[in-house]
Amino acid sequence: MKIRHLRILLALVPILSFCTKKDPGNNNNNNPPGKTDTTIAIKPQIDPALSPTIGFFMNDWQEKSFNIPSSFNQTTAPTNTGYTISIDRSNVLTKISRSIAGNNANGWMGDMISEPNLLNHITALNPHIIRFPGGSTSDIYFWNAPAYQPPADAPAKLVNADGTTTDAGYWYGTNNANWTISVDKYYQMLTQTGNQGLITINYGYARYGTTANPVATAAHLAADWVRYDNGRTKYWEIGNENFGDWEAGYRINTANNKDGQPEFLTGALYGQHFKVFADSMRKAAQEIGKTIYIGAVASEATPPSWGTPTLKGWNTGLFSAAGSTPDYYVVHNYYTNYKTNASAAEILATPQSVTGTMMDYVKQAMASASLPIKPVVLDEWNIFSTGSMQQVSHINGLHAVLILGEAIKNQFGLTARWDLVNAWEDGNDHGMFNAGDEPGGVPKWNPRPAFFHMYYFQKYLGDRLIASSSSSAELVSYASSFSSGQTAVTLVNKGNNAKSVEIKISNFKMGSRFYWYTLTGGGDNGEFSRKVIVNGIGPDFISGGPTDYTNIKPYAATTSNGIKISVPAHSSVFIVVDKG
Repeated sequence: MKIRHLRILLALVPILSFCTKKDPGNNNNNNPPGKTDTTIAIKPQIDPALSPTIGFFMNDWQEKSFNIPSSFNQTTAPTNTGYTISIDRSNVLTKISRSIAGNNANGWMGDMISEPNLLNHITALNPHIIRFPGGSTSDIYFWNAPAYQPPADAPAKLVNADGTTTDAGYWYGTNNANWTISVDKYYQMLTQTGNQGLITINYGYARYGTTANPVATAAHLAADWVRYDNGRTKYWEIGNENFGDWEAGYRINTANNKDGQPEFLTGALYGQHFKVFADSMRKAAQEIGKTIYIGAVASEATPPSWGTPTLKGWNTGLFSAAGSTPDYYVVHNYYTNYKTNASAAEILATPQSVTGTMMDYVKQAMASASLPIKPVVLDEWNIFSTGSMQQVSHINGLHAVLILGEAIKNQFGLTARWDLVNAWEDGNDHGMFNAGDEPGGVPKWNPRPAFFHMYYFQKYLGDRLIASSSSSAELVSYASSFSSGQTAVTLVNKGNNAKSVEIKISNFKMGSRFYWYTLTGGGDNGEFSRKVIVNGIGPDFISGGPTDYTNIKPYAATTSNGIKISVPAHSSVFIVVDKG
């Protein structure tokens, strides 16, 4: 009997230990070492219903595993903290779309495939989606035309918003000159870098074309591209910013038009034409046994009082005329006021105030038209600020992190930054890489600060966004979890002072160590440093970041005293806490 009782007691030991135990350091809810842990139940993660604003962009979602660094720089965490980040790992806000950090290619950035340095950077960045052929040139782009041989029905001159005419300046998809990238080379670039495409179709041709039925002609050209593509591209969109008076086809010469179109484009007319394009393109996809998704151009915000009649009536006309035909809706946003010399504080305030408002506006437009909510993508974004080299600065890198975090939080299906390469223009350059025209001995394809912020953001981003909150409005947090068990958090300090922060994670059994990268600016160019310093390692040139960024070791500290970290002024910090 005594032996039997002993066996029973021994069998109960694990159960008793589970109910009340002394945790030596790997504790739940960040309990100090040695404190009795009575919070036993760790709530499991439960994925919420998929948001319709993400929809099919989640079809290729994958679990992510975090690989524990084999080497790191062990660092002592701060003892005292004045700020708190609170994270609930069980509260899943959304799974994270793989298309959330895409980018834009364009026709003037060279053939790309002969540039190994550029391809290596793009491969490391892994944007997943690269849009093409690029912005407004899409509406004057003939994908299958030889160089300088436009279709016979494409007029030599196009009408500007003010009624004057200029040379059309068409672009050609089979132009194999090394200063541009052809359609075939675009496909090769995607294969070489492991990314997918998003193609913007020439809608403007449906307006300025001179055949008896220019809409059908333009739609047929689009359908032929779908056939040629043969399933390589899932996402397509009809036109670029067609509500804008800067876009080809906004205003046409009615004397050349043969199907009775009005001089100025409207949202309703675009919606009617969209149906024709979508019908032709879907039939082409069915013929080759492929599935494609086709997006319509929507306006992203309430039109200003000075907006054109086209802009003011765009969404109402679009949603009414196109009905449920679009698979998704496309918006663009450059966040800051056009060509104003904005301060860092003004720039960094825009992602949180604008991104959610933009999503709400488009959803309301769908609801007002009694249409189901469909996916929304932000496939051009950046800042318009000029005058202090804001666009090539470390501050724009912080802005990029905030945009991505807010886009995930507001459940966009896809984003694509504008753009990979542009032009220096005295530092008013949206390009992520130097095109070779940046002064001061900066090598061609040298990455700008935004590249490094987006690289490390994705490196330390899990596959689910989880709830987090900050005790300071200047300190923004985006927490995520890896399916392999770790918890991550991105911190952006928008303020001018460093902050010592404690991170508290509930419903998580943390391990013995956490890892992080800290990105700060340099001392050049006032608050708009053109440099980014990663864990104390700066660039080899007057701008950009460390050359060997893929091999920089993370900082690490033990969790024995909790998760505490210093966040410098105007910095981003990317943290992963190991699982217990």
